[in-house]
Amino acid sequence: MGYREEFQFWLENDYFDQKTKEELLAIRNNEAEVEDRFYRELEFGTGGLRGVVAAGTNRMNVYTVRKATQGLANYILKQGTQAKGVAISFDNRRMSTEFAQETALCLAANGIKAYIFESLRPTPELSFALRTLGCTAGVMVTASHNPPEYNGYKVYWEDGSQITAPRDREIIGEVRAVTDFGSVKTMKKEDAVEAGLYQVIGKEIDDLFMAELKKQILHPEVISEMSKDIKIVYTPLCGTGNKPVQRILKELGFQNVYVVPEQENPDPNFTTLEYPNPEDPKAFTYALRLAKEKDADIVLATDPDADRLGIYAKDAKTGEYKSFTGNMSGMLIAEYILRERTAMGRMPERPALVTTIVTTNMTFPISKAYGVKLIETLTGFKYIGEQIKFFEQDHSYNYVFGLEESYGCLAGTHSRDKDAIVAVTCLCEVAAYCKKQGKTLCDMMTEIYEKYGYFKEGQYTITMKGASGAKQIAETMEKLRTNPPKSIGDKKVLRLRDYLKEEILDLETGEKTPTGLPKSNVLYFELPNEEWCCARPSGTEPKIKFYMGVKGTSEEDAKERLTKLTEDLKALL
Repeated sequence: MGYREEFQFWLENDYFDQKTKEELLAIRNNEAEVEDRFYRELEFGTGGLRGVVAAGTNRMNVYTVRKATQGLANYILKQGTQAKGVAISFDNRRMSTEFAQETALCLAANGIKAYIFESLRPTPELSFALRTLGCTAGVMVTASHNPPEYNGYKVYWEDGSQITAPRDREIIGEVRAVTDFGSVKTMKKEDAVEAGLYQVIGKEIDDLFMAELKKQILHPEVISEMSKDIKIVYTPLCGTGNKPVQRILKELGFQNVYVVPEQENPDPNFTTLEYPNPEDPKAFTYALRLAKEKDADIVLATDPDADRLGIYAKDAKTGEYKSFTGNMSGMLIAEYILRERTAMGRMPERPALVTTIVTTNMTFPISKAYGVKLIETLTGFKYIGEQIKFFEQDHSYNYVFGLEESYGCLAGTHSRDKDAIVAVTCLCEVAAYCKKQGKTLCDMMTEIYEKYGYFKEGQYTITMKGASGAKQIAETMEKLRTNPPKSIGDKKVLRLRDYLKEEILDLETGEKTPTGLPKSNVLYFELPNEEWCCARPSGTEPKIKFYMGVKGTSEEDAKERLTKLTEDLKALL
């Protein structure tokens, strides 16, 4: 069926409600819009669904959510684990409440009990809840840090991580097998409740979640001593982080926490933000204004589903607020945890630090310094969470900390996804520890650079929307794969890691060795002097991302090296 035929099917079939049909009638003369909404089904990828909220097969709406849930239900029934139930949470985005309800009622209609949060909760708490309740799976309705018009649907399995191979492919297969909307089951909420298949959860999980966060504190006495002196400005960016962040900081004893009033309450339109992403400096406009007014030590921002954390810290030497990348904030926490656990004799046997292939290479010297095993995974925190499961199964290592470049990290194993709430907890302790010593986070970061080297990372993104964009992205990756560059600027490519082919090619000798990681459409170019570049299509947005990293002799040298590498890459493309 072509996109026009699919469009007509939605207009004429009684399954779709009148509001949906009116929305479609309004665009019937916009051929490009009709094509984009119906040229394909919204792809259920390895992380679930993510797309613009609107009517159409290539959009997020109650029909595509139900269809995805029916596929998930079919998979659970085939596994025979339906008695365990599924936990469901949601953020503040458009239609999040409705999508969560549709998910719960579709599962219930399939005889699978749904545990649904009473109101919005962060992604890491969903991961924690499903393990606490002993569920077979979990669903988080969120589009994370995407623009306001997006929403999404992430699937987790019983270990608390987002689905990974081979389970992801198996669930994708079940979702794709649902071709008839008429086969999708649902039921009324009151009937689901009466049947014992719909249970609301809330405070009891919140309390247990808070208790786990507190276990990550290493020096409560330092927090107690510095609680009146340190000033913290926080913005939840109109998302889910407000209540849990305020609660944990209050219970830990921090007395000067200032929340940005314009961004404190949930807002699906993100009115005060161009883009609800703590990686975007503009997202800190209101928070930095408040920080200067209060003379804050640190400024924190969590994304809408509170799994990513962005920070600024005041530089005592200049009085200015400096931004920290995800790599930098991750290294601050890692250094503190590894250093203090070692000093206190609280480092577990066979400790492991887990990271991704596009995260800072500073992870290598820091792991070596503390005798910690470094394990690299594919991009995506689900692979870090998966390692925790492997450690528990084979008793090979004990997880100490995990981080990725995209502002995500995890201390502890209460969650199996990145957790901005625990990151706030840890960073505020680090800031208090520094303040007690008459230092700032900026000072500590400089000490880390001096100790391990001036590592600096960047990213270059090309956006290509629609069907033609998807084709261009595929062609770009294919060109780089079949005819890889022998150099990027004046830097020779030493080795090419092709994760789709699962091989590392030495361009000098022609020798091929396995990557040791699962298949993924990623290309990684190793360059001299510990420099590197990596190409990866986004799994959630119409983008191709290029990551890169350098090591300099000073902050300025690293900055110059990164600028040159970025320009050389652009010239190559």
